[in-house]
Amino acid sequence: MKAHNDKQNLESPGNATNARAPRLRPLLKLWPFIRPYRPRWLLAVAVLLIAAAASLSLPVAIRLVIDEGFSRDSASAVDRYFIALFALVAVLALFSAARFYLVSWLGERVVADVRNAIYRHVITLSPTFFEVTRSGEVLSRLTTDTTLVQSIAGVNLSITLRSAVTLLGGVVMLAVTSPRLTGIILLLIPLVLVPVLVFGRRVRRLTRTTQDRIAEASGIAGETLNAIQTVQAFTLESYQTERFGAAVSSSFNAAIERIRARAQLTALAILVMFGAVVFVLWLGAQSVIEGSMTPGELGQFLLYAILVSGAAASLSEMWSEIQRAGGAIERIVELLQVTADVKAPPNPEPLPRPARGEVAFEHVKFNYPSRPDEPALDDFSFQVHPGETVALVGPSGAGKSTVFQLLLRFYDPSAGRILLDGVDVAAARPEDVRRQAGIVPQETVVFADTVLENIRQGRPDASDAEVKDAARAAGVEAFINTLPDGYATFLGERGTRLSGGQRQRIAIARAVLKNPPVMLLDEATSSLDAESEQLVQRALDDLMKGRTTIIIAHRLATVLKADRIMVMDSGRIIATGTHDDLRERNPLYARLAALQFDAAAGEAAA
Repeated sequence: MKAHNDKQNLESPGNATNARAPRLRPLLKLWPFIRPYRPRWLLAVAVLLIAAAASLSLPVAIRLVIDEGFSRDSASAVDRYFIALFALVAVLALFSAARFYLVSWLGERVVADVRNAIYRHVITLSPTFFEVTRSGEVLSRLTTDTTLVQSIAGVNLSITLRSAVTLLGGVVMLAVTSPRLTGIILLLIPLVLVPVLVFGRRVRRLTRTTQDRIAEASGIAGETLNAIQTVQAFTLESYQTERFGAAVSSSFNAAIERIRARAQLTALAILVMFGAVVFVLWLGAQSVIEGSMTPGELGQFLLYAILVSGAAASLSEMWSEIQRAGGAIERIVELLQVTADVKAPPNPEPLPRPARGEVAFEHVKFNYPSRPDEPALDDFSFQVHPGETVALVGPSGAGKSTVFQLLLRFYDPSAGRILLDGVDVAAARPEDVRRQAGIVPQETVVFADTVLENIRQGRPDASDAEVKDAARAAGVEAFINTLPDGYATFLGERGTRLSGGQRQRIAIARAVLKNPPVMLLDEATSSLDAESEQLVQRALDDLMKGRTTIIIAHRLATVLKADRIMVMDSGRIIATGTHDDLRERNPLYARLAALQFDAAAGEAAA
């Protein structure tokens, strides 16, 4: 149920809590990522203030040039005024460039840290989360949403800070130049702020909706591309294209609504702001005619009015960007707040060293969160002694794979205990438990990398020589040498350049390289032809020596070599014994043997 709630939190486009939240609150969530770079952003603020001071000094310099530089009495000073004016421009240029670099660097660094934090967090979440959440939804937050954050944390943040300081300083200088005209401008400010705030809130809501629609389209694309052969085999190209097209159209319509709101905000803000400036300048022109202002003072006031109106227009535009980033940050924070169902206890208990490989299930009960009414294991108990080989057999859905899932602590049982070398795995760190076990899964995952690096996934710190020794021990080197670049051959995404049997043998080589005390084989030879199975079986025989092995087996050769065979049905062990014994006294095993083992023996004889 927890994972289901997490899914709902991820997909809700804007609940009531978010709608009532202060508009700037999501931006505060970036503070933990900004705080480590305090010297950098303090320097950026200092540079920003210097650049703003130079910018706000320009109108004063121009007033002096107009009122005094053009006077016959001070004609000799005109050169000094223009030199001072050029010096201010040089300072402005230098510190503006420095401000842009520092703030942009900070933005890129923060976004990189946010992406790392999301990935580092997501990769530790329990399988429960991924049962109910599309990978495309997660990837959308990792890429699209962080790109929006990048826009506000980088260049746009630089523009926003510059505009804010310029607006504040410009208003102060307007008041110094002409208090009367400034008072009129301040009376007109609410006409600008009200539409900015109203439309900004709407833009934020529409941005979140747009991001949700984009995530939906990404989810469909990722789902279909990962199953491209199935899509093409069932000629679903048109159907899936229509699904994706509908999702893209939905995101386009949401984006257009957001763009329309931003366009209306921009038009209204410019009209009101510059209309107010024109009105105030008209009043200033009357004052010059009356003699209460000099032409230089009017020019100074005009320049400050332009600076203030430009800064206000920029802030209104950036406010829309802030609202967009706010919606994206909310989605990112929601993902970061999802907690793993399986986590290390506050004081984890260490596993014994050296490991013995003893495994015990004691009255374990478990239901998958996505199927709460169907028990996967029900009062399940068994023990595997160090070095013993045990095979689990039974019909599909009997709970065989669930044993592996719980032993690796991808889930915690609802009742009972699972012990590894006498330690309850729930009391240990999940990473410590998983280091004690190697698994050869039924569906092998091959990464988009070379053969060498794919095998090295079993033990990332292994040397090249150790990787190649593991490949030889697993009987993999023969087919590796037939590849174009041998161990350096790039295998493509999901190992598309390998056959199913070759991918399976890569997984076995990984397990050999890891060399764990407990080996879990989930139909490890199911994808191999007879010749490959014989080679791999010899490698597995060597691998199983001296270590605890639990096998989910449907193949005759593997079952016959097990010390014990446990027959499972409906999450329970219904019989235990040897192959011949179980064929005589257990009807379910006899039926499975007739369907699977006898057929395999017949194929071998043929």
